[in-house]
Amino acid sequence: MVGVNATSIVLEWVLGSTQGDISGKIGQILWLIRLYFVVPLLRICLYFCLFLSLLLSLEWIHLMIVSVIVKLFRKKADKRYKFEEIKDDLEGGSEAFPLVLVQIPIANEVEVYKLSIGAACKLSWPTDRLIIQVLDDSSDQAAKNMIEKETSRWANEGINITYEARDHREGYKAGALKQGMEQDYVKQCEYVAIFDVDFQPDPDFLRRSIPFLMHNPQLGLVQTRWRFVNADACLLTRLQEMSLDFHFRFEQEVGSSGYGFFGFNGSGGIWRINAMNDAGGWDWRTTAEDMDLSVRAALKGWEFLYLGDIQVKSELPSSIKAHRSQQHRWFCAPANLFRTTLVPIAVNKKVSLKKKLYMLLSFFLVRKVVGHVFVLLFYCVVLPLTILFPEVVIRKDGAIIAPCIIAAVNTVVGTPRSLYLILHWILFETAMSYRRTKSIFVGLFRWKSVNEWVVTEKLGDSLNNKTNIESADPKHRERAKALEDRILLPELAIAVFILACGCYGFFFGKEYYYYVYMLLQVIFLTLMGFSCFGLKNTASLSSHT
Repeated sequence: MVGVNATSIVLEWVLGSTQGDISGKIGQILWLIRLYFVVPLLRICLYFCLFLSLLLSLEWIHLMIVSVIVKLFRKKADKRYKFEEIKDDLEGGSEAFPLVLVQIPIANEVEVYKLSIGAACKLSWPTDRLIIQVLDDSSDQAAKNMIEKETSRWANEGINITYEARDHREGYKAGALKQGMEQDYVKQCEYVAIFDVDFQPDPDFLRRSIPFLMHNPQLGLVQTRWRFVNADACLLTRLQEMSLDFHFRFEQEVGSSGYGFFGFNGSGGIWRINAMNDAGGWDWRTTAEDMDLSVRAALKGWEFLYLGDIQVKSELPSSIKAHRSQQHRWFCAPANLFRTTLVPIAVNKKVSLKKKLYMLLSFFLVRKVVGHVFVLLFYCVVLPLTILFPEVVIRKDGAIIAPCIIAAVNTVVGTPRSLYLILHWILFETAMSYRRTKSIFVGLFRWKSVNEWVVTEKLGDSLNNKTNIESADPKHRERAKALEDRILLPELAIAVFILACGCYGFFFGKEYYYYVYMLLQVIFLTLMGFSCFGLKNTASLSSHT
């Protein structure tokens, strides 16, 4: 009732005035709204952003401290866990080697299947102690024929390799892996190594990693580092390399060294099959099936080990469309998983309080949610608005200097060769923040596209295999892109908003110079809005279901 009375008084005050006074009193009302509503609301948003910034800063300090301790005290994997190299025994044969299963899930990715299958078949592990599974979920029959033919070729050379195909994609990758584990011959295996179709392990991969699992029964997973063969393809791949190098160098290393937990990356890792079974096996309740399995195994008491010294060659998305679809899955699914596992983690009795706090606060809340929501809210909303409302003051060190220093230090340690791209990286990450934040909320609230899966487009040896690729399905070879795929209206709208704020700051700002950064951000948002990053989208057989 108070609000209604106040509104009536204001209306009577305006309407009861002469025509000449109305414009002036409307201006007064707008000034009161600005003073008592907009400015306080903007301050609240600013304080909220400062709180999120504090969480991010604490997380960054935490990662840096643990990383430095690991480096100073040389707490490498072979110092923390028992490791004995498996030696070839000419008399005993291959009895010292455990039976290992290698799984390669494929779904229409004809550009790279030869590389991954060939690398797996060249692993220096006794042939009678190795089973390679090619799990084909391809929807195109020509692709299936090509992959099956390649599998048969290696089988004829004496490799123990099997071809398993499905006529549906239920559960996507998790469904294929689960069906592969249900085969009778898998019951004899002790460990399973998983490689996505664009991954190429070195021949000694198993010899350098399996012994950790053999001699440390508490370990359920060994994860290795990804090395990107196409990092220099374009600016987009260079910027992705910087983000992922930081992920492996800090997040995975700290999780492994300090807490015995991190998220399985879905490829380039080896699971103890008993640990997988104990955790309930593969589940497709989210499209983060790898992270889901990691959480469930950790809650059963299993520990994980990250081996940064072992690197597996892989490929980065080189088109912005492929990168966007990958990022949607990488941010939507963990947010959905966080929502699903929040209570099970909190009430679990097998996990220490230290590990629980790490999983809930550091691993999920700060890295998977807070970080990207903060970037969008602060740099794309609050900071531009402070130019229009100078009553709300933001310290320059908190707005620009501190984030740049943090990003620079991360780059120096993570990807030193890309230090000169640090500003590009900051601007690109901000330009991607809308898509990531949207994906996070889709996952948290389980909106329509929560379980959407788009196979990430690969290049591989497509140039050398052009004839085969084109023959697979000519319909997917068209290079023209639909207008709606190339023009992203939300990013362009944000760019226009920031441009307006930046121009206002340029012409009327006296004390604040944030508009300089704003105008740079407009450039990257515009490039993102017109999908100008990366190489031209190569044709692929990726399915969208």
